[in-house]
Amino acid sequence: MARIVQKYGGTSVGEVDRIKRVANRVKACYDAGNQVVVVVSARSGVTNELIARAKAINPQPVEREMDMLLSVGEQETIALTAMALHTLGIPAVSRTGAQARNLPDPAHTRARIVDISGGDIDEQLEGGSVVIVAGFQGMNQNGHITTLGRGGSDLSAIAIAEAIKADLCQIYTDVDGIYTADPRVVPIASKINEIAYEELLEMASSGTKVMQSRAVEFAQKYKVPFEVRSSFNNNPGTLVKEEVASMEDVLVSGVSVDKNQSKITVTNLPDRPGTAATLFQAIAADGVIVDMIVQNIGRGGKANMTFTVPRDDVYRAEKAVKDAFSSTDEIEFIASDIAKISVVGIGMKSHSGVAARFFDALATSGISIHLFRTSEIKFCVGIDLVKAEDAVRAAHDAFELGS
Repeated sequence: MARIVQKYGGTSVGEVDRIKRVANRVKACYDAGNQVVVVVSARSGVTNELIARAKAINPQPVEREMDMLLSVGEQETIALTAMALHTLGIPAVSRTGAQARNLPDPAHTRARIVDISGGDIDEQLEGGSVVIVAGFQGMNQNGHITTLGRGGSDLSAIAIAEAIKADLCQIYTDVDGIYTADPRVVPIASKINEIAYEELLEMASSGTKVMQSRAVEFAQKYKVPFEVRSSFNNNPGTLVKEEVASMEDVLVSGVSVDKNQSKITVTNLPDRPGTAATLFQAIAADGVIVDMIVQNIGRGGKANMTFTVPRDDVYRAEKAVKDAFSSTDEIEFIASDIAKISVVGIGMKSHSGVAARFFDALATSGISIHLFRTSEIKFCVGIDLVKAEDAVRAAHDAFELGS
């Protein structure tokens, strides 16, 4: 007998027939003698619909109330999934994030997990029940429902797998696994059979939508192996683990694109020590994540700072900057949408020439670079949003990932 956590995304449970299909897959796993925990997302489109309703009432809704609203989506799915299993003769119980003792911090809409015990999951499994858990949500120490941000059900599944010491965590989605690029953009993209946490973490943080980056980070920290696979077929997926044989033989493993980025330029900042610290401390205090940064050479006692943030956080970043420099009348905050293209591979640690090949591919395609950033295994650039897919295809071809 194995203890298995299965997570199903919004597309996998998007309508009644798909929930029934998920129930049949869970039944097959249960009938094979396994203890099964199922973590589910809200049905596809439900979260966006709830957000749209909230913003139609208030363009800047209070985040506590947004968490109360958005948690409804997962609670609908756990109940429907349990009902579907009941019709198949499988004993099943649904649990909210709070009932699974998922304890996040107080940061509404983007909370981080402080602790998770699973509540009575062990007891229910030993009693022969399948446990259906609401992903994406928990209850903080103040008794408030708190959500984990976009893709938070991935994090819930990995965290529960660690909490109950599961033998395997399976992340079911609408694709067969992790690909060298988005197959909708690059039709010749190849599926990766095995990938290291480190590589997938960089790809997920750079726009690859298959997994939430925080979930990968959690899995890496606690060494939780997991598999990404499709809920629509029985094809083998991509196994994600600590080490992969011959990783350094491959220069680049994949190309990611993030179209949800904005380039921010703050002009006429005081050109003196401490200005950058004041700027980014204010932004960080408001929970905004900054990626690429460029500071222009100061002239006449003034300087400009350019950096990128997620597009959804532009309003929050602008408010933080203007509050921090409220006494400086000349400051201007300029935002524009961009795309971030990243090439990722552990082989970069031991091979040279990645930047040269990447820049040459973009130049050949007539794509200008706004700003860039490097890490030990990633090289990313900010470009015009309209050129995003051309850039992905150019990079994929340049590093011969189709083969």
